[in-house]
Amino acid sequence: MMRRCDEQDFDSIWTIINDGSQVYKGVIPEDRWTDPYMSSEKLQHEINQGVVFWGYQDAGILAGVMGLQHVQDVTLIRHAYVRSGSQRQGIGSRLLSHLRELTNDPVLIGTWADAGWAIRFYERHGFRMVSSEDKDRLLKKYWNIPERQVETSVVLADETWWALPA
Repeated sequence: MMRRCDEQDFDSIWTIINDGSQVYKGVIPEDRWTDPYMSSEKLQHEINQGVVFWGYQDAGILAGVMGLQHVQDVTLIRHAYVRSGSQRQGIGSRLLSHLRELTNDPVLIGTWADAGWAIRFYERHGFRMVSSEDKDRLLKKYWNIPERQVETSVVLADETWWALPA
């Protein structure tokens, strides 16, 4: 079951993010890895900045989460994670599909450049990587992340973004 998360889900969201993010350990640049991957303070900051989490619930348990954030004239998909024991069961695909239905704006996704599996996941769902120049511009315009993260990330865009006039 797909549902919007609320404040009562905070601990579950935090747990899912930090469990699901373990696949990045040893893959993303070492200076970008922290343990936990996302602190509870950082998660609260993201929510305060407008990230709305949606979750996929299975048998009463939240199995995956994905955030949606409207920024200026686009919608960002943020913090997409599935519990390690529930991965590769289509939960991420269901969440992504549902969130895309909630906006008519162009959808952008940022992820780690070294996370090939994440890039391929989004490409299978119709997203395409933007150029390096566009990536830098978009990350600085729509995200609030450190310069080092800009350097080590990619941005993927949906068909709505690609259809915009240049």
